[in-house]
Amino acid sequence: MAHVVGIDRSIFKAYDIRGIVDRALTHSAVGSIGAALGSLASENGVKCLAVGRDGRLSGPALRDALIEGIVSTGADVIDIGMVPTPVLYFATHDLKTGSGVSITGSHNPPEYNGLKMMMAGATLHGDGIQALRQRIEENRIIVAQRRGQSRAVDVVPAYLDTITADVKLARPMKIAIDCGNGVAGAVAPELYRRLGCDVVELFTEVDGTFPNHHPDPAHPENLQDLIRCLGETDAEIGLAFDGDGDRLGVVTKDGQIIYPDRQIMLFAADVLAHNPGSEIIFDVKCTRLLAPWIRQHGGRATMWRTGHSLIKAKLKETNAPFAGEMSGHLFFNDRWPGFDDGLYAGARLLELVSRHADPSAVLNGLPAAINTPELQLKTAEGENFSLVERLKAEGEFAGAQEIITIDGVRVEYADGFGLARPSNTTPTVVMRFEGDDMAALERIQRSFGAQILKIKPDALLPFA
Repeated sequence: MAHVVGIDRSIFKAYDIRGIVDRALTHSAVGSIGAALGSLASENGVKCLAVGRDGRLSGPALRDALIEGIVSTGADVIDIGMVPTPVLYFATHDLKTGSGVSITGSHNPPEYNGLKMMMAGATLHGDGIQALRQRIEENRIIVAQRRGQSRAVDVVPAYLDTITADVKLARPMKIAIDCGNGVAGAVAPELYRRLGCDVVELFTEVDGTFPNHHPDPAHPENLQDLIRCLGETDAEIGLAFDGDGDRLGVVTKDGQIIYPDRQIMLFAADVLAHNPGSEIIFDVKCTRLLAPWIRQHGGRATMWRTGHSLIKAKLKETNAPFAGEMSGHLFFNDRWPGFDDGLYAGARLLELVSRHADPSAVLNGLPAAINTPELQLKTAEGENFSLVERLKAEGEFAGAQEIITIDGVRVEYADGFGLARPSNTTPTVVMRFEGDDMAALERIQRSFGAQILKIKPDALLPFA
């Protein structure tokens, strides 16, 4: 297979490959990426890759292009069909390929699609993704004399059996699930019923046009249907999933959203009860109440850089039993193989709260502070990185207890924190603020705002 001379560099992101189908992410580009992955597989001694796709309309044609690229290099493919991304990760373990590709646009709009890639047991990210692009541009592609073979395997039964053998609820529960018409809807209802739940289904029909709401539980507006359902039915708790099922959203009976940094508290306490003294990893966007909670439960708290690939790499390096990030990627590495899986995380949550008569009281009782959602300061392409670098070098934060610079600038105060980090996926600076009270939160915002305006006087701050 010849490489694509004009492949669009913009599709090669920090954590995955992603773009608008037929514009940046063309079928020929995906074929070339398949050939590059097959060539990389050959160099790593990998003979077979698993391939799955989400429910987007562009998925089948992109799958065909990807598989054609891979088999042209002599590597074999196991096509596991339309499945959540975590089922693809599971397949790389269950089928012992260690390598695979999920064709998914995750929570992006319907016209997008992309590729999340594993090779020889590691998730490709950062330099690894750029090396793939370079390989295509330099035409370092194997053209095999013997083409690889492609065969179809249904791994969903093994996935469901593995979870239901591991997770046990203390009592039957009635739950509501909102899949946002994403691919989680193909698996989630059966999983939770097999665990003993009475399931109220919202938008579980897989529909790549996402006709009801955007499949992204990180934003409160996408959880309103679930909140309404909990108010109108006798369901005890609500679970929501993103477009490819690797992130979890949680809503209580009284309509409170339990954001992932508080979910991490619940999971950390349980994991540490079985793995005392262990390390728990979380990203820079999480509440400052999390580290003391982890220490209080006998664990070691490690703050790390945002990004599911980066957290996964840190997890592999440390062999910590659990990690999580504010976006909703949750990584169990105790009774599960350490990959982010919203469906499995939902099962583990139900296992814990089923021990209580009032699950919502348990969740609402987790420590909470006053904080903002993710706020985004829009910049020109690339300017987000230079702005944050200058903020690191020139920012003056009076009264700061600690300034953490592993990923942007996180300033810790006695009564709150402020964060500014460059997004790796869009030309924005992601900001988040927390305070013991509104006065503290607003003071920290003003401090950050003043420092940013010193560097960029025309910045349109995402807060008053």
